This record gives sequence, C-alpha cells and structure tokens, in this order.
Amino acid sequence: MKDIILTDPLPEFFLPHTQARCELRYFDSATDADFAASRGILAYGHVTIDAEMMDRCPQLQVISNHGVGVDHIDLQAAAARGIPVGNTPGCVDAATADLTIALMLATARKLVVSDAFARGEEFTRYNPALLIGQEVTGSTLGIIGMGRIGCEVARRAQAFQMRLLYHNRTRRPDAEAELGVQYRSLDDLLQESDFVSLNCPLTPETTGMIGAAEFAKMKSSAILLNLARGQVVDTQALYEALRDEKIQAAGLDVTDPEPLPRDHPLLRLSNVIITPHLGSATGRTRHTMMQRTLENLFAGLDGQPLPNEVK
Repeated sequence: MKDIILTDPLPEFFLPHTQARCELRYFDSATDADFAASRGILAYGHVTIDAEMMDRCPQLQVISNHGVGVDHIDLQAAAARGIPVGNTPGCVDAATADLTIALMLATARKLVVSDAFARGEEFTRYNPALLIGQEVTGSTLGIIGMGRIGCEVARRAQAFQMRLLYHNRTRRPDAEAELGVQYRSLDDLLQESDFVSLNCPLTPETTGMIGAAEFAKMKSSAILLNLARGQVVDTQALYEALRDEKIQAAGLDVTDPEPLPRDHPLLRLSNVIITPHLGSATGRTRHTMMQRTLENLFAGLDGQPLPNEVK
C-alpha cells in the first residue's frame, strides 16, 4: 500500500519518483480524510505549514521541504509534535549566487531598459551618451548574510576585483581569511557599499531589516540586490527610495508580497528588475533538490533519520 502525502502540484520530472512510492493529495483539493490519512508533507511551493495543519494530520511522520528556506513551516510546532523537517542545503548555493551576480550586472548596466530601447522605434542610430551604467569592476559590494550563498557571491565578486564587505549576526574569521571580506556593522556597510546584496535567511531579526532608515544611509548611486526573502525589505520604503532616486536601482528575485499585485506601483518603475524567485532555477540544481527532498521524505516515512534535517 502506498503512503499518502500532501503536496503542491509537482512538475513532471518529480512525478515518476514520487508516485512510485506515494499517493499524492494536493493541498487545494485535499479532503479532511486525505489530511487524516497523510503520513508525509512534501512542500514544493511555499504553502504555510502551521500547527493547525499538522493537527489535521494525526499520522504525520515527516515534512520534507523542496528548498533551503523553511520560514513557511512552523518548526517549533513540528518539534513539539516530534515531526522531523527536512530541507535541501548546499545544492542551491551556486545557482543562487550566480543569479545574484546576474542581477548585479543587469541593474548596473541597465540591461532590461536597454533591451527595450534597442527593440523600439527610437533606436535609429548609435548615441554614446545614452544609458550610461555603473561600473562593477573595482566597486564595493556589501553582502548581508555570510552563509554558504554569501560566500559563493563573494567568490564570484572577486573576479570583478571588488572590495568586499559583509555583515552577519556573528563574525566569520574563516571567511575573512579565505575570501578577503571585511566585517562591518550594518550601518557602515550600507554607507560604504555601491552594491548591497541580501543573502540572509528570513528570521525575526532580519524581517524588515531594510527600511526607510536604511535606504537613507545608502549612497544615492547604490543598487540593492535581494536574493533572500521579500520580507527582509520594507516594500513601501523600497518603492519610495527608487521613485525618489534615494538609491539608483534594485534587482529583486523575491518580493513582499510574492507575487506583487499586478497594479503595484513598484512594477511601473524602470529602475528595478524583478525575477520570479528563480534563485535555484537551473536544471541541475532543481534535480538535485528533488533527489534530496525525496531522500528526506522517504527516510521519514520509513522512520529513519533524515539526511538533511532542520535543527
């Protein structure tokens, strides 16, 4: 008999591996009986998994998250019920760091606006005065969150001969020695950086970390990059900072809310580039994430320790 698990709709490449062992019940159509019979939850999207949902699943043995961030899962509630939670650390680092650099280059050199201009009717001759961007090579990059992804961002930024600053809840002497990054307080990092990259997890301490007061400390030429979570930034304050040119631009892979309402004023600004949460969206990374997600899921269903359990 197959195990019943709750999940979001899964992509095709996930299905053969999952359906060989499990019967899938999707959150948006699951009945009370489906919840009562479910022995596992596979969190493919960011559905909220709280104490109420766990209590609807008296047979629940494991929650396996497809991704590293688990801010949508109530870890305390899971621990209180003895339900292990698994995630996929490590395998998303390179892809997310790559996209951080891609957004840094795209915003600095105004690639989206330039592409639209090059396709438009106004581009009839070369004009060297148009669309002057910001130099990346030799600039100062401030990284907030010097974990695995932050370190990968620093490694890539070294190729651009950037001066590297970081802020973290604890200092990282190992990263300072290996990567040449210099620790700064948050205020000093914001004041000194040409680019500010958010690569931190969402926690009570980082929620709303970047707001109006922080934008006021940044250079008017500075560019903000958010590859963390949308809630790390005050969306209204970001909109006003971009609208009023308190900072030059922003590159966002995440927003708050996500997605933004289609009439949100941030979507009408030309000095922001927004991607739809693509940090880990490469074929190799997503397949590795799938493998680790299923390893955690099946270990939990078998009553075994999870290979990657969130502690």
